[in-house]
Amino acid sequence: MFSENNKKSGCIEVVCGSMFSGKTEELIRRVRRAQFANQKIAIFKPAVDNRYSDVEVVSHDFHSITSKPVSDPRAMLEVGPDVQVVGVDEAQFFDESLVEVCQTLADRGVRVIIAGLDTDYLGKPFGPMPALMAVAEDVQKVHAICVKCGNLANHSHRLSRSKDLVVLGEKDIYEPLCRECFNRARAAEESGK
Repeated sequence: MFSENNKKSGCIEVVCGSMFSGKTEELIRRVRRAQFANQKIAIFKPAVDNRYSDVEVVSHDFHSITSKPVSDPRAMLEVGPDVQVVGVDEAQFFDESLVEVCQTLADRGVRVIIAGLDTDYLGKPFGPMPALMAVAEDVQKVHAICVKCGNLANHSHRLSRSKDLVVLGEKDIYEPLCRECFNRARAAEESGK
């Protein structure tokens, strides 16, 4: 056990933004820095996300780190007492129980680093991300570049016509757009053009 003078201080850090903004890359960077500091880590991702790998968190530019795929966020609570850093990728795909899980881990003294989309393809808050941002000690919003005009992009525009909330894909299905280009694209879709 730790005395009050050297008690571990837990926290929640959220890295959010649109697709192609570098969220996973930033998660991997932070976790690797913890590894270099000889901290014990555990990385999780939703079992549904198998785009690049079943067992690795992989960024769009193919940097990767080994992870444990889970369907239920409560499985993350099974990390050993020696784990100092927990990373969670694609957090938007988990249910709201992720918020309580992250709070519990942080209360145990764990540094929890979360990466995920803050909004869905319609521009609406996505899954547990808004609540995680509200309880986090640190929130970093990263941006892609709008493929239409070159401004900072904060929307993930879906190119397919699917109305499903979760559609896994890459540049063949999504493109990063700024607010103006996203609104223009959504208006065109709604008018049937």
